[in-house]
Amino acid sequence: MLTRLSIRDFAVVAHAELDFGAGLTVVSGETGAGKSLLVDALGFLSGARGDAGAVRHGAQRAELSAEFALDDCAAALAWLQDAELDDDGACQLRRTLRADGGSKAWINGRSVTIAQLAELAALLVEIHGQHAQQALLVRPQQTRLLDDFARHPDLLAATGESARRWKALQQERDALLARGDVGERQAWLRHQLDELQAQPLEPAVLAELDANHRRHAHAASLIAACDAALDALGGDDALTGRLQQLRNGLQRETAHEPRLSEVDAMLDSAAIQLDEALVLMQRIRDDLDLDPDALAEIERQLVRVQDLARKHRVTPDKLAAHRDALALELESLADADARLQRLDRDIAAALAQWRTAATALAASRRKAGDALGSAISALIGELGMQGGRFEVALEANAGDSPDANGSERAEFLVSANPGQPPRPLRKVASGGELSRVSLAIEVATQGQDAAATLVFDEVDAGIGGAVAAAVGAKLRQLGASKQVLCVTHQPQVAAAGHAQYRVSKAAQDGITQSSVAALDTTGRVDEIARMVGGADVSKEARAAAKKLLDGH
Repeated sequence: MLTRLSIRDFAVVAHAELDFGAGLTVVSGETGAGKSLLVDALGFLSGARGDAGAVRHGAQRAELSAEFALDDCAAALAWLQDAELDDDGACQLRRTLRADGGSKAWINGRSVTIAQLAELAALLVEIHGQHAQQALLVRPQQTRLLDDFARHPDLLAATGESARRWKALQQERDALLARGDVGERQAWLRHQLDELQAQPLEPAVLAELDANHRRHAHAASLIAACDAALDALGGDDALTGRLQQLRNGLQRETAHEPRLSEVDAMLDSAAIQLDEALVLMQRIRDDLDLDPDALAEIERQLVRVQDLARKHRVTPDKLAAHRDALALELESLADADARLQRLDRDIAAALAQWRTAATALAASRRKAGDALGSAISALIGELGMQGGRFEVALEANAGDSPDANGSERAEFLVSANPGQPPRPLRKVASGGELSRVSLAIEVATQGQDAAATLVFDEVDAGIGGAVAAAVGAKLRQLGASKQVLCVTHQPQVAAAGHAQYRVSKAAQDGITQSSVAALDTTGRVDEIARMVGGADVSKEARAAAKKLLDGH
């Protein structure tokens, strides 16, 4: 729920800090004092479009922030965790609006987009008023609210699961058919594989082939180099023989200089290395041969590899992987006809399952829609719309494809006056009527929407007396399960609040400013007395105010 709202340089409010608790909090004040500014502030923090004119005159920017406790809002906490914006259970929304119209938003101190701010705020605050974007006017939300009221999650899950299965199977079938004629594809694949399998293409084999080509292409120079090295290393006059003579001379002097024994050991190691080099060199020389036919065969193989790489549009080292991929595809097509037949059977079965689940869901929705319509019709009569009627219409979806949300959508219809045909809720003209219908919906569903904080603006427009008292009673009733904020000018509604704020307006230094103050019991009596009797509060008005408060 909302615990704190901070407003700075917004409209005619220079600075205000408001703390909120559970239950019903009412906001009152004289006409034109700016009572709805609190609603506007929450709307702006919920992602509403910012108007540069909302920045207080003379200020460079407006700044608003709201803090929420998430004990009663698991959906918002989960959203924060998924977005990696959680902060030990804290939830702060902050937004600024510059005088040039620029706007920025933060969640828990981290910069976010306005869309992210709006997405989270929708889980925290539900505003009921004249604005056209409130969630209850959106048909998908109306369907969700009806489903929540019906309490049939198993039917929703079964419908959604069967629709998703049907879609997955249909996509698999479409992908299989997109390959074209399976027989032609199989013949083409076999032809390609015959070419690729006729030549060893593993990267290690290709690397060895390239090494053999270099060895045969340079055989003459390699033979000459090996012969020269063998002549230099072998024989008495060669390097190995001279090294042995050098060692013999040094060994005779070792008695006079012991350190020469270390030199002799090093030369001995060198002699061993030279002998091993001589052996390996001779082996390499024996392997070398000038063979034009072998060279020509190797070059033919290399040309073949290059031709295959160009044809299949891959590099030579990728040919083996390409060959294996074609082989896998050919294998997958081996039972394509049988797979297609299985898919057709599975698709038909999934469609039948969806129709069964969707039919049961539709029946449950119709039953719940009738009950919800009756309950809300009774409530709007109590709220000053005598003879009004509320209905839940179910309209079939267009198309025959299974829908995860069922075969129909809900539409809330309302007739505010007797004799008028019900019209879609989103087309109800009167803001006050719309707010009262919204209140009736919330009371009937006991606030089953995700938001833990409900805000009502102009819910009591155009009413008074017993109807206003009924509105207050319903708001207080709703406050038992949700946090409710209500802007009101009716004393009966104000008296129903668990807490109350007063908005007042005054001129300071020639500039009109509004201030917001929390009222204690005495302050509430004075404010409600003003609402009862006007600016000149009489003893009778004060007694009436106290009586209204005592009634709750």
